[in-house]
Amino acid sequence: MAALIEIKVPDVGNVADIDVVDVLVKPGDTVKLEQTLAILETDKASMDLPASAAGIVQEVFIKSGDKVSEGTLVVTLLPSTEAVTPSVVEEEVSIAPQEQPVQQAVAAAVAPVEAVVVKPESLAGIDAARAAHATPAVRLFARELGVDIQKITSGSGRKGRILKDDVKNFVKKAMTEAVVQNGSGIPAMPSIDFSKFGEIEEQKLSKIKRLTGQNLNRVWLNLPMVTYHDEADITEMEAFRIALNAEKSKDDIKITGLLFIIKALVAAMEQFPQFNSSLSADGEKLIFKKYLNIGIAVDTPNGLVVPVLRDVNRKGINELSAELAEKSNKARLGKLMPADMQGGCITISSLGGIGGTAFTPIVNAPEVAILGVTRAKMQPVWNGKEFLPRLMLPLDLTYDHRVIDGAEGARFMAAVKQYLGDIRRLLL
Repeated sequence: MAALIEIKVPDVGNVADIDVVDVLVKPGDTVKLEQTLAILETDKASMDLPASAAGIVQEVFIKSGDKVSEGTLVVTLLPSTEAVTPSVVEEEVSIAPQEQPVQQAVAAAVAPVEAVVVKPESLAGIDAARAAHATPAVRLFARELGVDIQKITSGSGRKGRILKDDVKNFVKKAMTEAVVQNGSGIPAMPSIDFSKFGEIEEQKLSKIKRLTGQNLNRVWLNLPMVTYHDEADITEMEAFRIALNAEKSKDDIKITGLLFIIKALVAAMEQFPQFNSSLSADGEKLIFKKYLNIGIAVDTPNGLVVPVLRDVNRKGINELSAELAEKSNKARLGKLMPADMQGGCITISSLGGIGGTAFTPIVNAPEVAILGVTRAKMQPVWNGKEFLPRLMLPLDLTYDHRVIDGAEGARFMAAVKQYLGDIRRLLL
């Protein structure tokens, strides 16, 4: 009998505790090479886990609701005649990075936690005598935070095992309750039973949307943000874009207006380096970046993700066009790797042809600014003598007011408009 083939979770960029959303095979099933075995989900992306070999499923080692990491055994296969190419998994699997390591996310809360969790009123109703089901590493993690692990009522791991995330959530809950009780926090939204008013249907948010919402809420509460609205005249730019696309063959990737916006944004960032910076965690230093990477917000079926175009100042329009098309497609298929979404300096959020005249995008911290773009439209513009039809593009610049003041924001937007109004300036 041929030796069984083990298919494991491959290297996905040091991301642990990946949620198993669905398992698509069972013992006895015949699978083909690259057939999806399971659907996994993490912070900002979902992904298909393809078979690296063809064969008959002998045993399945994961189920919906489990958490897996690199090296976790998924299935064993009795091989068939199809070729085995393990590298396929590494090429196809993608996952978004966790926004911060657990230790960093909890570090700022250590001091107040020790003061909160020892309060008897915070522990009311919890059975302190219950034996906690947790590994030694998790117990040590809890002790380091001053948390009595016996006070955690349930774990989210297999068979109720307490995980580090459960300890973190206990800390957050205790701190939130204490802050609200002291009158200095934001009261929670009330829970409403909508079924009293009519028929309802519940649908669970994807992990991407849940964590994106948490990140945006954190940014909204911590950053003093200002949004500056303006319009750029892109009449000549659009004419040039149409002329460039007319020269391309049917199979060539077409040039979009977004590419010129990227180039104009980078030129303005070189002119105003504070827009290519980040504030240190303690708020005492401004970190200037010597590289120019642009994040592009992409709408996907699972939520918003932001692939990053690297070293934009060193690339031409055609090269950027191909790279943007590739990463946008990977984003929609849930195949972005962690490195594809890291290292951005500023983000562009474009509503494209959907519509709208203006909006207020939220800064993608630790970046200090984000540029929003809506649909361009023809409108009469006075040139001093007469009204002329001009194609005007609405732009919305949101920035962190701790780093950028109003005058700097206005000057930066004026530079972006100038580059878009006369793209020849990008050659200077």
